[in-house]
Amino acid sequence: MATFILIHGAWHGGWCWERVVPLLEKQGHCVLAPDLPGMGDDHTPLDKITLDVWARFVADLVLQQDEKVILVGHSRGGIVISQAAEYCAEKIENLVYLTAYLLPNKQTILKTLEQHPPRESDRLPKFIMSDDMRASVVESADVRDFFYNCTDAEWCDRAAARLCWEPVMSFSTPVKISEEKFGKIPRSYIECLQDKGIPISMQREMQSALPCERVITLDTDHSPFYSAPEQLAAGLIELAQSKKIVKRIS
Repeated sequence: MATFILIHGAWHGGWCWERVVPLLEKQGHCVLAPDLPGMGDDHTPLDKITLDVWARFVADLVLQQDEKVILVGHSRGGIVISQAAEYCAEKIENLVYLTAYLLPNKQTILKTLEQHPPRESDRLPKFIMSDDMRASVVESADVRDFFYNCTDAEWCDRAAARLCWEPVMSFSTPVKISEEKFGKIPRSYIECLQDKGIPISMQREMQSALPCERVITLDTDHSPFYSAPEQLAAGLIELAQSKKIVKRIS
């Protein structure tokens, strides 16, 4: 059985994995889905949060486990697991990027977005900024289209009510990774075809820049933990059991 640590993306908390965790645990796997500092129910002040704080928090959690872990990052969580890998590479079995930012050394999310301007048919969401301009949240009217366009309304509403402030530093801080540590860990990618948050074209360009040994394709939105939890759990279990696969699940 595997140990999974699931790292949420921007504006979310560990709660977003609530439909996936029971499915993995039912198959006998150990699963941790923490709130990153300052996110979800963790009340660390956002002005104390840096990418390194998040990465060391995750690395400490990895190092506490008895065996190697499968470290999964969703969306912005991709840069968190990449950075954490620098601090605990020896305890990571696989890095799994769930429609996530898989960035090369010294790259930022903001720079990646600037290099991939939206098509005319794409509409970026509107954001509300905090008074000190250090955090943002997606306007409620745009939440469904941006995150949950394939998700049942009940789950979309439940999730939308729990979104929180995201520190802007997460978009402007570069990852600092090396071939000696991050580069030695097997990587997998779970791409989502209907994703409006990170379009499939961007997902595949990131995979081309940093190839992954294993790829799973889901025909769903940016939030498969709500829109397709069974398929996502099945994909994660496949990754835990397989040495090398390229598989499509729809």
